[in-house]
Amino acid sequence: MKAFNLTFFLFLLSLSVIGTEKAWIRINQLGYVPDGKKIAVWVTKEKKSIRSFQVIEANSGKAIFKSKAGKEFGSYGSFSKGYRIDFSKFNTEGEYYLRSDDGTESPRFKIHKGVYEGTADFVLRYMRQQRTLFNPYLKDSCHTHDGFTMYASSVGMPDSTRIDVAGGWHDASDYLQYATTSANATYHLLAAYRDFPEVFQDEKEANGLEGANGIADVLDEAKWGLDWLLKMHPKPHVMFNQIADDRDHTTLRLPGQDSLYGRGHERPVYFIDGKPQQRGKFMNNTTGTSSTAAKFASAFGLGFDLFYEKDKDYAEILKSKAKTAYDYAHIIPGVTQTVSVKSPYIYAEDNWVDDMELAEAWMYRLNTDNRHLKRGLDYARKEPVTPWMTRDTANHYQYYPFINLGHYELAKVADKKGKEELAAYYRQGIDEVWERAKENVFYRGVPFIWCSNNLTTSFVIQCLWYRELTGDKRYEELEQANFDWLFGVNPWGTSMVYGLPADGDTPIDPHSAFTYLHNFPIDGGLVDGPVYTNTYKNLIGITLTKPDDYAEFQSDLVVYHDDFGDYSTNEPTMDGTASLIYLMSAKEASAKKAVKKKEK
Repeated sequence: MKAFNLTFFLFLLSLSVIGTEKAWIRINQLGYVPDGKKIAVWVTKEKKSIRSFQVIEANSGKAIFKSKAGKEFGSYGSFSKGYRIDFSKFNTEGEYYLRSDDGTESPRFKIHKGVYEGTADFVLRYMRQQRTLFNPYLKDSCHTHDGFTMYASSVGMPDSTRIDVAGGWHDASDYLQYATTSANATYHLLAAYRDFPEVFQDEKEANGLEGANGIADVLDEAKWGLDWLLKMHPKPHVMFNQIADDRDHTTLRLPGQDSLYGRGHERPVYFIDGKPQQRGKFMNNTTGTSSTAAKFASAFGLGFDLFYEKDKDYAEILKSKAKTAYDYAHIIPGVTQTVSVKSPYIYAEDNWVDDMELAEAWMYRLNTDNRHLKRGLDYARKEPVTPWMTRDTANHYQYYPFINLGHYELAKVADKKGKEELAAYYRQGIDEVWERAKENVFYRGVPFIWCSNNLTTSFVIQCLWYRELTGDKRYEELEQANFDWLFGVNPWGTSMVYGLPADGDTPIDPHSAFTYLHNFPIDGGLVDGPVYTNTYKNLIGITLTKPDDYAEFQSDLVVYHDDFGDYSTNEPTMDGTASLIYLMSAKEASAKKAVKKKEK
């Protein structure tokens, strides 16, 4: 009887402990640079409020900074209210935690000039792991037999014609390969090296194995993308859009075990003909050749710029391909969508004038023909704001890329009036997001559509580019809030990047065969991110595999699950990760610049 009473007592005691925490402080787990914006978020499920908070030195437990909590925000997600805790005025380096006047404490964090050091190269690890042909992570080759053509009979290639397009990156945790996402990813890697070369190291050979080769690793990775794009555009009148299709999703396996298309290890390669192609029981909504071909042209143009001094012959090939890709974009003005065979899910890209704007900027750089500037501005005026910014929802990859890259590149070569016009378009888009964001404690105005983390990353870059082009810092806190969201200042208090930071709450059970089958870490992968709860409930084939670690923070608005079974929120993507590499290199370079300025 005594044993029973003791057991019952311990059970009651456990109940008194579980679930008693009703307030939380969300912090950026990477930490904060001394002179930057430093804002955490306090949230609660109760009616209580706070009036002040303290910065506590982690080792001594001493309070060394105190400030007011500021404006009270109303309910958001699963929380009844919240406060933005601003400690930007405190800039002493060290390790700290926050304590609000109700006794709620945050996790520990650092304030240090080097909190972003090495992060861009860390995220780059995921890109190497996504390589097809030779994969340096697995130290093995895969998809060496790609592939056989589809829809290319108009250029003398009947269906099932053999063609060599091996290379590039797997798109996500599946092994499909899309030209549109790969070209965009290649462009972001090239731009990261162009804009912030000082942050990248040379620790790998061109094949991704250990050993320096005199070229920054990020440029090696970008060239891996360029080499594949060259294969996908082998002749002026030939361009392919994707390798493989959703039959890939039949089984979980490592990439070298791929044999699902009835041709041994060969996979289908879909030609760009500007016409609708298969989409499950239906056809996709392809209307032209412009969206993918223009992305090719821009990646080749930027590649020419960066490789001209390093390998002139290679650069000249890229310049020639930029021109033929640009011409291909004009065969049928319109958008090229992807193909699926079994499911209704595709990359339903629905805009293309932004791609043409960027291509015009690069054709001007390559040819200094003012007609390209005029055409670029004409395209810019047709889509001044990337459409997702004005909406609460959109289809999967409907407006892609998630940032108008053309505005930035065109602004750098336009006259003063043109630059101001293009910067104003960026501001218009930011204002659209701000109107939604300013009413909630997380400053969240990016819609929770599939791959919301990719949109968030792109939005931060747009804020950064607007600030660079204009010197206007009015959106600095909004910019930082969206960056902080990716690393823990979100309802779930988790980083959205696998393994970053190493000692933080980061995804551990992503939708990835690498981790699920073999516990291989996928360092640096940016997961899709939270989606609207209604979206999540209506997706096909999602079943959680374990109790939800974040159940307390799910809501009728939005969900995120660190669970292999949720491909909608916890699958890393190659192109989103490439965008994050650009963003992390920008943050790291900015921190280095601030240190040098202070030393002077």
